[in-house]
Amino acid sequence: MTEPIPSLDELADRINSIARLTGTFTLRSGQTATEYFDKYRFEAAPALLADLAVALEPLVPAGTEVLAGLEMGGIPIATALSLRTGIPAAFVRKEAKKYGTARLAEGADVDGKVVTVVEDVITTGGQVVLSTNDLRALGAKVSDVICVIDRSPDGGAALTAVGLAMHALLTRAQLDAAEGRRTD
Repeated sequence: MTEPIPSLDELADRINSIARLTGTFTLRSGQTATEYFDKYRFEAAPALLADLAVALEPLVPAGTEVLAGLEMGGIPIATALSLRTGIPAAFVRKEAKKYGTARLAEGADVDGKVVTVVEDVITTGGQVVLSTNDLRALGAKVSDVICVIDRSPDGGAALTAVGLAMHALLTRAQLDAAEGRRTD
């Protein structure tokens, strides 16, 4: 497909305007914040999700056989990217369900396949590392991770430590710059 790739500034502006909220929010730590980034808001916007898939497509490493979306935020990104590229998707749970197929990775088979992990936002990379280890235990060949936003303070050191290369579309700095441009 030959649609033009949206500019990164435009995507950052659109994501920032949809997902950066102000108010009073209780964080996972129990602390209170006056600003919150709700990543699910940009994943639920069809036109923006389609544009993100266009922009992410060039980041997909050659030879990728399966796009593995991580529960929960990576799943809509992987689905949109699968629709865009024609590469099958797998949906990776944090833990295998105890009923039905009892599988950790649903959808496309990952055994023996070159798998690229797909995530929405990476901060510490902890879940990506855990899920990558699980995928490798299932026989997947995993060396790359694609994400929409890299919020890591250390450039994804936890990922590098387990042999993963991170390919991020946007960084926290780009979203902060988008906030500086915001007029509404």
